[in-house]
Amino acid sequence: MSHVHYPSLYQINTRVWLTDLSRTLGRQATLDDVPDAELDRLAETGFDWVWLLSVWKTGEQGQRISRGNAQWRREFEETLPDLCDDDIPGSGFAITGYTVHEQLGGDAALARLRERLRARDLRLMLDFVPNHTGLDHHWVEEHPEYYVPGTETDLAMAPRNYTRVKRGQGEILLAHGRDPYFAGWPDTLQLNYGNAATQEAMTEELLKIAGQCDGVRCDMAMLVLPEVFERTWGISSRPFWPSAIGRVREVAPEFCFMAEVYWDLEWTLQQQGFDYAYDKRLYDRLREGHARPVREHLFAEPDYQNKLARFLENHDEPRAAAAFSPGIHEAAAAITFLTPGLRFFHQGQLDGRTKRISPHLNRAPCEPVNPQLHEFYERLLAVLREPAVRDGRWQLLDCSAAWEGNWTWDCFVAFAWQGPSGERLLVAINYAPHQSQCYVRLPFADLSSSPWQLKDRLGPDIYVRDGIALESDGLYLDSSPWQCAAFEMSRISRDTAGPCETMEAAAQLRI
Repeated sequence: MSHVHYPSLYQINTRVWLTDLSRTLGRQATLDDVPDAELDRLAETGFDWVWLLSVWKTGEQGQRISRGNAQWRREFEETLPDLCDDDIPGSGFAITGYTVHEQLGGDAALARLRERLRARDLRLMLDFVPNHTGLDHHWVEEHPEYYVPGTETDLAMAPRNYTRVKRGQGEILLAHGRDPYFAGWPDTLQLNYGNAATQEAMTEELLKIAGQCDGVRCDMAMLVLPEVFERTWGISSRPFWPSAIGRVREVAPEFCFMAEVYWDLEWTLQQQGFDYAYDKRLYDRLREGHARPVREHLFAEPDYQNKLARFLENHDEPRAAAAFSPGIHEAAAAITFLTPGLRFFHQGQLDGRTKRISPHLNRAPCEPVNPQLHEFYERLLAVLREPAVRDGRWQLLDCSAAWEGNWTWDCFVAFAWQGPSGERLLVAINYAPHQSQCYVRLPFADLSSSPWQLKDRLGPDIYVRDGIALESDGLYLDSSPWQCAAFEMSRISRDTAGPCETMEAAAQLRI
């Protein structure tokens, strides 16, 4: 399979996907029923990875809790006003075994789908949940020592973090899975990484998964770091990820690990072997709506940025079309997906869906396509298919004041790509709610030899600029609020260029 430096990933809620397909077929759909035309579309759009969320086996106890939890149910009803119990199969993260749920077609159907993906040069990513299992995992009966135990005192002091578990050999107290800042997830049980046998068992699960797909997204991967685990549970442990990832790579050298990670622990997990780590910091800064913190984030070393998974929404975050106003959405997307790293898109994002779908649900509400966002994403994805953006060299650019005292230069984020065959792309975003001006210093040494055409791949505009002025002064920008542009730069002859804009004329032109 081909590999690129900066791939694109598409996350699909598998159960929702198959529910929609079941309506079309008039029967229960499985992974075998996914149309080839849909896989062709994903490949032609330019995706390299398909992440199928929630394919693994879950249990009746998790389903019961999901249906009966009043707080969760209110959230589900906001998504689906006509909610019924059949819409709530339970959380896809309350896993009872790393075998494909029989309602999805089982392991054999997944294997066949994987082969169809591979035939289209698409790689398959699945979930791995290191922190916890579902309540009715077979380890509860066979290996209760794999879990964090509780006492009556624990239960009395933190009743939301512990639960009584009935077993054939008698009732025991175990901890719910959780992170140190929130109460436990009531449909889960916490694995004990202070027990070497637990770590070995989870490594064996990873080895099994590595035979079923090409990579895993590791849920809340930082929770099993020794310092985090001890802070949460008061139990010391040895590092899990370096050993487990190393074991998998011995049998599958190109297997990919992506970490869901927060609390500024991205670099830590990259150092422990992860290929990619969630870039929640960029997302948060984009939500704040100020250019300078975004630029400062992009100052980071390439080795770090190249291993970030950059997103504007996922199954945990609000829909981008709901979180970002029109205009801001497009500007934030241009920054997110035209910078280095893994480009991480979510099912429904490209159509401007606004309703987040909980991983506890298997049905989505009917929503109209947002034509403006759909067209924007089609343009953006076309840019992402270009060799310069998939395999080229990226560079953050300096912006300077257009005239003395004009502070709006600080509102721009600008960067350039240079492709393996000399292709050039200049991306500039006025990340502010007002008109802004600046000069952008371009990183190309040969600009003065000819005029240049700048064609905006995200909009209709085409400009011609004199190369001597570009090299000496930079490119002048006068941009509307939240305006984003991706200029494809091409050399043209002086005979065909016509009159180039002078400095004074350019200063009057808003691009």
